[in-house]
Amino acid sequence: MTVKMPKLTSCIAILLFSNVAFAQVDLLSMVDKGDNPKEYVKNAFKSSRVVNGHSMEFIGKGVLDVRILHRFGLVNSGFSNLFGLDQATMRFGFDYGILKNLTVGIGRSTFNKEWDGFVKYRPIQQSIGGERPSPVSVVLVTGATISTMPWQFPDRKNFFTSRMAFYNEVIVGRKFNEKISVQLAPTMVHLNIVPLSTDPNDVYAIGIGARYKLSKRTALVADYHYIVKTVGEENNNNSESMLSKMKNPLSIGFDIETGGHVFQLHFSNATGMNEKAFITQTSNSWGKGEIRFGFNLSRVFTVAKS
Repeated sequence: MTVKMPKLTSCIAILLFSNVAFAQVDLLSMVDKGDNPKEYVKNAFKSSRVVNGHSMEFIGKGVLDVRILHRFGLVNSGFSNLFGLDQATMRFGFDYGILKNLTVGIGRSTFNKEWDGFVKYRPIQQSIGGERPSPVSVVLVTGATISTMPWQFPDRKNFFTSRMAFYNEVIVGRKFNEKISVQLAPTMVHLNIVPLSTDPNDVYAIGIGARYKLSKRTALVADYHYIVKTVGEENNNNSESMLSKMKNPLSIGFDIETGGHVFQLHFSNATGMNEKAFITQTSNSWGKGEIRFGFNLSRVFTVAKS
């Protein structure tokens, strides 16, 4: 069988045109990727913490963050107590960046004499450009606390697990522009032991964190945790119940970055400085003037090459 030349020529022309067309599409896609590569959004917050709660920011691989958190007594305690400066609660901690998106930390608080530890992981980082940009960052945090206070009833059988509490949270945040960053952080705290049998072992809260950048090295920050209570829990009139004493923790701070330091001045109605403490054990009210002045100091050291 013979093939006529015009048909053969047409077939060859179609094949060549198809190859050229596909090649152009591939080249154009490569050029587009080169012209608009993925870029990750950074510096949503100056620190890996807002005030009390975790922020969506990470400290980086091979970086050690030494943190000292200091909170004084109640401002409304008057001049005899130097407006709270005669009293103090503190937490010191060490956070380390194992990977760019993985941080672990440990700390010790004078409040309840608690040790705490956490693991923080970021599966999604806000980005622009590229094939699949993400409008938000998603961060997962899980942690535990252990109280070292003496047993309240040493004569009875006590269990080590009664000293423990756990928390899990999901942070979804976005840096809207160079000045404004906002995040939402649903959180669950599990208490192995509670004061009354009617108190829940699981306490849920919705955290909100925000930053407004004032200058290259200063920013206003705030975080607030709303304690979620069911109808039955809200109607619990027992004044000794844990839930009846809980107040929503609100903290407002002012960040100052000085080289490797981030120095923060803040006011808060919370005494504790880990998730279990400030979510389940805040009993002071802003409305009654029961607020505390404090400061947080963060100093980072690069201990391993990135």
